[in-house]
Amino acid sequence: MLKLNNVEVMYDKVILVLKGMSMEVPKGKIVALLGSNGAGKTTTLKAISGLLKSENGQVTDGYIEFDGEKISNSDAETIVKDGIFQCMEGRRVFEHLTVEENLVAGAHTRKDRKNIKGDIAKVYHYFPKLEMLKNRTAGYLSGGEQQMLAIGRGMMAKPKVLLLDEPSLGLAPLLVKEIFAIIKRINREEGTTILVVEQNANVALSIADYGYIMENGKIVMDGPVDSLLSNEDVREFYLGVGDAGKKSYRNIKSYKRRKRWL
Repeated sequence: MLKLNNVEVMYDKVILVLKGMSMEVPKGKIVALLGSNGAGKTTTLKAISGLLKSENGQVTDGYIEFDGEKISNSDAETIVKDGIFQCMEGRRVFEHLTVEENLVAGAHTRKDRKNIKGDIAKVYHYFPKLEMLKNRTAGYLSGGEQQMLAIGRGMMAKPKVLLLDEPSLGLAPLLVKEIFAIIKRINREEGTTILVVEQNANVALSIADYGYIMENGKIVMDGPVDSLLSNEDVREFYLGVGDAGKKSYRNIKSYKRRKRWL
């Protein structure tokens, strides 16, 4: 459904961030894009959703394809109408609007206005807490409630592909577990294809079908979730487990195995 082929992205025509980025997101699947801070994960999502232009960035090489059509450097509004919606890092709700007004805003590109009420009810089905808070100003919600609202607002656009940027950021572990369980339900019950960007590899891989690991603007490893979870490098550098954990503190302090892909 979604394909990036050898994509390069530049900011201000001089800063090269993505360097030959290639990946695929199959229809109806959850794909996790993992990597450390600054690896280029958010830039990848903005390249897909058309938000690069607002930051003076552009795809300078390669192409992005959605449902067989090239969308590289298309306008964000066109991409949303085509069926891709990005939930940005840090929630980004409309703080001065109520919860329900935020949900209505998520449907602003739709022409089927008569179905909006039913889709709001569907969001409340997945996030019952939002229904209880529907008349509350969004700026007064907790971080977890705002994250639920951000995902619910994304659902209101009726996307074919939902892009989630760090949905676990700043949330308590129990909330993270709850939200990712709901993301899995949305994928399974609605058939929504999901690309989730995360630094928390454990939680992302717990719901994903396939994973990509990104460093320095390019993919360094990919595979089905089972193969990534059993990979020694992934376990040590991204999941925090491995042979190093068996060593004494003195040895761990000086232990530094080089990543095989560097």
